[in-house]
Amino acid sequence: MTDVDHVRPVPDGAPQGVPSGGDSPRLADLLHRSALGDESAFAEFYDATSARAYGLALRVVRNPAHAEEVTQEAYLDAWRSSTRFDPARGSAAGWLLTIVHRKAVDRVRSVEAASSRDETWNRESMPVDHDQTAEAAHASLEAARVRSAVATLTDVQRQAVELTYFGGYTHTEVATLLDVPLGTAKTRIRDGMIRLRDLMGVAS
Repeated sequence: MTDVDHVRPVPDGAPQGVPSGGDSPRLADLLHRSALGDESAFAEFYDATSARAYGLALRVVRNPAHAEEVTQEAYLDAWRSSTRFDPARGSAAGWLLTIVHRKAVDRVRSVEAASSRDETWNRESMPVDHDQTAEAAHASLEAARVRSAVATLTDVQRQAVELTYFGGYTHTEVATLLDVPLGTAKTRIRDGMIRLRDLMGVAS
């Protein structure tokens, strides 16, 4: 399947607000039609979700140009992998935002890695305090543990937890983004955090 020509660049100043819910069946249908090669359906899916996707990308990468690139990469990935969307495992919007979030995190890591390479000589030429080295190593191990634990959550729990704790959205915004009742969103977040706590051995 080739790239979709009609996936347009996100315009400067794209809105970051969260529209009202209730569009989950329509978005799921558009994504299903996209999986069958219907480019017009995917264009409609893009128009209905691009503001939310761009808003999440911007909140993660903190750079409008990078956020636009991340959003476009996410939609191309969504087009190519639309056959893998399963409405039984979550909403179409949640599925898309999971892709956007992962792309955004990858971009942040890539930018940080490039910056780190530029600073390598200066960092290695300066004496490093042993305690600082130990703290950095500990933080790296903790981050790896968190990523490993998050990967064990159910799809719906992971979507809710990532949007809340990595995307910075409120419980109400998460409920709207995932097109579920507020109570359902809170339950997914709570259950996900309880599982993470148990997996990581953190006392309640």
